[in-house]
Amino acid sequence: MKKKRPTLQDVADLVGVTKMTVSRSIRNPDQVSDTLRDRIRAALDELGYIPNRAPDILSKSKSHAIGVLLPSLTNQVFAEVIRGVESVLEPEGYQTMLAHFGYSKEVEEKRIETLLSYNVDALIISDSVHTPKAQKMLENAGVPVIEIMDSTSSSPLHIIGIDNCAAARDMTQTMLDRGHRNIVFFAARMDTRTLQKIKGYQQAMAQNGLKTVVKETEKASSFSLGAQFLDEILQEHPETDGIICTNDDLAIGAIYACQKRNIRVPEQIGMAGFHGLDIARAMIPLLATVITPREEIGRLAAKNIIQCLNGQPPQMQTVQLDYKIECGESIRSNK
Repeated sequence: MKKKRPTLQDVADLVGVTKMTVSRSIRNPDQVSDTLRDRIRAALDELGYIPNRAPDILSKSKSHAIGVLLPSLTNQVFAEVIRGVESVLEPEGYQTMLAHFGYSKEVEEKRIETLLSYNVDALIISDSVHTPKAQKMLENAGVPVIEIMDSTSSSPLHIIGIDNCAAARDMTQTMLDRGHRNIVFFAARMDTRTLQKIKGYQQAMAQNGLKTVVKETEKASSFSLGAQFLDEILQEHPETDGIICTNDDLAIGAIYACQKRNIRVPEQIGMAGFHGLDIARAMIPLLATVITPREEIGRLAAKNIIQCLNGQPPQMQTVQLDYKIECGESIRSNK
């Protein structure tokens, strides 16, 4: 049964004031006392109240818009997710309302509130860890909500994605099986999925009795960052003979830095990325990477949204898709 969104009256009842007082506090905070304003704000957060920015006449019918919230609109990984989503929604007469939050949970909370306040018919989000207020809004949204990209989330919402931990563990083991032993992990952004990948790398290394080294930053991934990390790790750990990166950008930048230093890839240092971007399939050497079904994740999320809007709830809460280990030419061959 679909939950009903909290109303102004629900907030007023919780605080013990009139609905008009709550409305006044939201629209003109200076017109109520500091104490009362704090109590009302706490009640809004506790209930996960979502303001309605659409006219009442529109709120009584479908908007035919689906909110899609992503950490970045410039990252090719998410561009392919969007392509998958729109390939399903557009023929069904739905528009996508895109928003991004720059990997900030606080900004994500604001974007969730904004999208829901415009009465989107459903919401597709790309993270599984939210602020308490954001989580409450999602659970009380009153519309279908699907989380994508990570299939191991403990979220109570519908989930579609891959097991990032298992994928990184498999790639690490593949490199170990091919003779790389001193393997380092390059991590950027440090979002939930990157943390899952680090965990998988650490598991594989521990199972083989080897030490782990993680080179990390909160900065966005880029080719130049991969090159910077390569220069630093050679000074800090000159014994390094393998590198796994949280995405292909870092791996490609590190390979170019190796070539500049006349370091042979994969003979001296093996290199692996994550996601299987198009450029990884055209470079020399071909990049070893985890190929993830980004476009399929988008398509499947959109199909499930349409089914929900047609009164057919998903049969499974979690849908886990397959990934593929692509060995390319940047890790050693089987001996």
